[in-house]
Amino acid sequence: MSISRNRWVAFGAAAVEDTISAVEAPPVLVPTGATRPQLSVPQPDHADRLPRWNVSGITPDYWWLGVHGGAGETSLARLDKRTRAAEHHWPLTASGSTVVLAARSNVSGLRAAQLAATEWASGTVPGIRVAGLVVLADAPGRLPREIREFARVVGGGVPLLWHIPWIESWRFGHDVPPEELPKEARAVLDQVRIAASPTASLPTN
Repeated sequence: MSISRNRWVAFGAAAVEDTISAVEAPPVLVPTGATRPQLSVPQPDHADRLPRWNVSGITPDYWWLGVHGGAGETSLARLDKRTRAAEHHWPLTASGSTVVLAARSNVSGLRAAQLAATEWASGTVPGIRVAGLVVLADAPGRLPREIREFARVVGGGVPLLWHIPWIESWRFGHDVPPEELPKEARAVLDQVRIAASPTASLPTN
């Protein structure tokens, strides 16, 4: 299997350390990819764009946007009642929305994330702030190197990239209390909350 590099390398993804490994350091807001739409990025073909949802009366702190079926957005939303699953749609609101993309750690999931990042980067999704991309493990164990490298490339299209390890209970549809999640997952969720906060400030690139 060969996965070619793409335009996101220009935003520094190739120089990023292995950000999808376990998070050990305290949460810090250091962008590893694009922090705003880029005029040079064309939007994907219509068939490759996510649908849009005009939302009213719903004001979560931020949205989990699963970029494909089975991405894990519902499981993530259940961990924090202040967040909501976007049902695989861009949530368009009058005041704007903060979104965290979610995808599985396989090639098809990462390609879907790449398309969503491209759509956002093209500047054609009004009022949407993308805080980053969470890649959820699609199987137990360490990711193959080629998948890790592709995830870094895709992550270069959004401000931040995180990885959540395999959680066996989710396979069976069971909810997991946040305090029972693996340490790595709890650290990621802490970082996501900081990045998605309305007061979060990231250097632009």
